[in-house]
Amino acid sequence: MTNNTTVAVLGAGSWGTALAIQLARNGLQVNLWGHRAKHIEGLIAARENIPYLPGIALSENIRPDASLENCLQNAEVVLIAIPSKAFRSLLQSLKPGLDQGVSVYWASKGFEIESGKLLHEIFCEELPGHHYGVISGPTFASEVASGLPAAITCAGDEQSSTKHFANLLHGNRFRCYTSDDVVGVELGGALKNILAIAVGTADGLGFGANTRAALITRGLAEEIRLGQRLGARQETLMGLAGLGDLVLTCTDDQSRNRRFGLAIGRGISVQQAEIEIGQTVEGLRAAKAIHHLALDLKLDLPIMEQVYQVLYQDKPPLDAVKDLESRPQRAELGD
Repeated sequence: MTNNTTVAVLGAGSWGTALAIQLARNGLQVNLWGHRAKHIEGLIAARENIPYLPGIALSENIRPDASLENCLQNAEVVLIAIPSKAFRSLLQSLKPGLDQGVSVYWASKGFEIESGKLLHEIFCEELPGHHYGVISGPTFASEVASGLPAAITCAGDEQSSTKHFANLLHGNRFRCYTSDDVVGVELGGALKNILAIAVGTADGLGFGANTRAALITRGLAEEIRLGQRLGARQETLMGLAGLGDLVLTCTDDQSRNRRFGLAIGRGISVQQAEIEIGQTVEGLRAAKAIHHLALDLKLDLPIMEQVYQVLYQDKPPLDAVKDLESRPQRAELGD
């Protein structure tokens, strides 16, 4: 079954390609953009994304192209799946070719380091007048591309636009729930990466399942604490985009942030660990943004702060653990 709707997916890495495969699986036409011409040429020739999702075929509904202008042609919806550090510059590149009435959604997770802004704040500065939203949840690209069951949340600024986009993704073992809590969905997707580094580091140090569970639970408390200050709803952070993604990212080695933490816990330098991962480690950048945001808000986020100190102040991971262990005893549900 085919659908005349065309979606431009911007970002031909593992996640962008997986989402393109899901949209095509639902019968949509997909223009898949990547900024490296040789990479796109490889996708066209092999009809698969060998560097990121080897062995998974691209359907005829997917048209890879290195031209942003070409990919935007006839597109009714744009879906961005690039590292957060390039988000603003891509939006600026979109301005000349983006028709009025085209909605823009993103699967990118993180903050702008320089400003500490969430991605929807950047979007409203760069592309006012367009409906927008974010998708996030417990999903690994390879499993989505393979058609395994999964569920995410889509949050947007306008109900009918959000529901329309969610319907494009929904189906064929992929469930897409809707929300209007853009801040909550964005925070869940960004903060879990920092906490996955914390959990990975603890596992790299040789700590056990008890430590892992404690870090996940107390990390969730920090997510909720920050979310409440920024206007997110607690139930969002207890849902797919919050708790769901947190558990996934902290406990499975498909997570590059968890693997990065594992390397740090085993004594590998931050620089070398990032090289070994070979892809963007969003938690590394998010930790810096959250450190400054927490200072501005005078908010205590002890686990995320220790991650920052390990990554940016050369603090030995064991010293970070000792500082967390030596914090004063307190009520679990206190501020």
